[in-house]
Amino acid sequence: MQSYCKFESALDILVGKWKPVILLQLISNGTMRFSELQKAIPDINKRMLTQQLRELEYQDIVHREVYNQIPPKVEYSISEYGKGLSTVLQVLNDWGVSHIEHMNELYGVNHSSN
Repeated sequence: MQSYCKFESALDILVGKWKPVILLQLISNGTMRFSELQKAIPDINKRMLTQQLRELEYQDIVHREVYNQIPPKVEYSISEYGKGLSTVLQVLNDWGVSHIEHMNELYGVNHSSN
C-alpha cells in the first residue's frame, strides 16, 4: 500500500463540510448534547448532524453516551482515540483563518470564492 492511501484514509474521516466543524465544537467545548451541537452549528440540519455524528462514532472519533432515563439523554464527546485529531484540526483551523486574511489582502474583504 502506498503512503498516499494512508493520507486518503485520514481525509475520509474529515471529508465534508460538517465533520471538522462538529469535531472542533466537541474539542473546544468538551461533552455536548445533541441540542447544544445544533445551537452551536445553526446552519446544519438535524438529519445531517445525526448522520455525521453516526459516521464519526463508527470511526471511533466521537463517543456517544446514552443515559437510561426519561426523557432520554445523549451526550457526545471526542473519544480518546479521536483526541489525536485535535492538533491536526487546530492547525487546519488556524491555516483557514490565515488564508481568509490573505485572500482579503489580495482581493478585499468582500471577495468570495463562490
